[in-house]
Amino acid sequence: MKKLIHTIFLLLTFVSVTAFAADLDQAKNDGLIGERADGYLGLVDSSAGADVRALVADVNNKRKAQYERIASKNDLPLAQVEALAGKKTIEKTRSGHWVLLNGGWQQK
Repeated sequence: MKKLIHTIFLLLTFVSVTAFAADLDQAKNDGLIGERADGYLGLVDSSAGADVRALVADVNNKRKAQYERIASKNDLPLAQVEALAGKKTIEKTRSGHWVLLNGGWQQK
């Protein structure tokens, strides 16, 4: 389990430094997107533009591919990896950014 947690931590570090990092951080700072408990990004502001929606879709697709690799490598259900990644991501979310908990967006 420690190896899985370490792998997910490395994944989250990798995802946060992608080519979209500046745009991702800006969208989070602007309150347009936030982290969900299932390990994926979500739209906080439903009126976010197409560029933000495309960014969310791209990051989520990359995350899902990584989660599937981790699940396969560790012989775990995808949902378990997603949930652990979501927990870690929400823990790392900066104060003032948004997280989806208990069915509603909350500012951390």
